[in-house]
Amino acid sequence: MMKHEIDDTSIPILQDQYGRIKRKLRISVTDRCNFKCIYCMPEHPEWMKKQDLLSFEALFIFCQYMVGQGIENIRITGGEPLMRQGVVHFIRDLQSLRALGLKRISITTNGHYLAKYAEPLKQAGLDDLNISLDSLDPLQFKQLTKKELAPVFAGIEAATKAGLPFKINCVLMQGQNDDQIVPMVRWAKQHQIPLRFIEFMPLDGDQHWTDQAVVSEAEILKQLSAHYDIQVLEQQHEPARLYQLDGQYKLGIISTITHSFCGDCDRIRLTAQGELYNCLFARQGLNIKPDLQQAIKQKAELKPLAFHQLDQKIKPYIWNKAQGYHAIQHQQARKISMHMLGG
Repeated sequence: MMKHEIDDTSIPILQDQYGRIKRKLRISVTDRCNFKCIYCMPEHPEWMKKQDLLSFEALFIFCQYMVGQGIENIRITGGEPLMRQGVVHFIRDLQSLRALGLKRISITTNGHYLAKYAEPLKQAGLDDLNISLDSLDPLQFKQLTKKELAPVFAGIEAATKAGLPFKINCVLMQGQNDDQIVPMVRWAKQHQIPLRFIEFMPLDGDQHWTDQAVVSEAEILKQLSAHYDIQVLEQQHEPARLYQLDGQYKLGIISTITHSFCGDCDRIRLTAQGELYNCLFARQGLNIKPDLQQAIKQKAELKPLAFHQLDQKIKPYIWNKAQGYHAIQHQQARKISMHMLGG
């Protein structure tokens, strides 16, 4: 893909040097989680101090700016986003940005608290959910997460009852839960629940990842081919490659390691303490917390320059996004894992 030239920061949209326009924003509202999934959480996490988290006022200002720059989809992540008090009100506040071009508001959750929050989330205007579920076996699930499986199923039931559309995300790891491929598909197909398998990525908290731990897209399809007729579907602007099983059920596989979708990536990410990442694997984030605090102050004073400073920092940073995972995978490791970036 050819690089494009940039002469200043006056680009009216968020575009990188490879011509990819950013339409999707993922916001982590907390690094805390009640699960300890090994592909995400360190064994001994050091939580951010609550006073260091971006306020919902700052997050809203950021979302307002980003929607003005062409962001259409906002996904709220964590850690576990439903552990942060006020997240339902934040989703309700975001509804006002639909008039500016926001099309979709989503959450990624482990499902543990959904029995309590599904209906309030629906009432607040949430469009859909992604629910992490890495095993249907209660004992295996507890080994993977240190939590019980039953509350997650209660959350899935509550989301269904509330009329909240959702997908199931399942991260596969060799020797951990790779025996779940066929059972997960059978269960999801039976209940007509969209399922996405995700290759294990090097974003685990303690950096023990190896490529031998990856259950590849090819291996997933090999297991399924013994049970289903599989047809590949045309990939849209989504990370998952879609397959149709027996002509009726669509399964997604996100294969960042063996078959990355970086060439079409339209995502950017913000951590709960105000670091912007132009790539899930970027080695260096951009601290915009002071700029958001300044923008709040300027807006309160009705100053027209409220977003000027953000513009000057964010657009060049996004412009310099790397070509993709395989271009930066051998660079020096960073001290930030999935639980801080929200996936």
